[in-house]
Amino acid sequence: MKQVIFSEKAPAAVGPYSHAIDCGDLVFLSGQVPLVPETGLIAAGDIVEQTRQMMTNIQAVLESCGLKFENVVKTTVFMTDLKDFTTFNEIYAEYFPSNPPARSCVQVAALPKGALVECECVCVK
Repeated sequence: MKQVIFSEKAPAAVGPYSHAIDCGDLVFLSGQVPLVPETGLIAAGDIVEQTRQMMTNIQAVLESCGLKFENVVKTTVFMTDLKDFTTFNEIYAEYFPSNPPARSCVQVAALPKGALVECECVCVK
């Protein structure tokens, strides 16, 4: 049985999807872009600011599921320019200081609302 998860602290969905779906032992988080929840706009700045806002949004959804970053077992990261990969990794590593999850990272042509980065997660309870 699945349960739809919605976080009041995360930005509203920009399409027909849920923030997360709880499927028992696993929770699947939809991709989060660096939208500022209060404005609905992409965080101003470069990959550093946008990555921090994206991770803040992920944290909000995790918390609404009763989870933490330690529960994340797999992420998929989408970036519009892999030249930002090293800088992105520095910020990302702050949220996963030990035993980071498995990860895929790909460059894409564009992301919603002009974001530079997006990340989806699979979590275990």
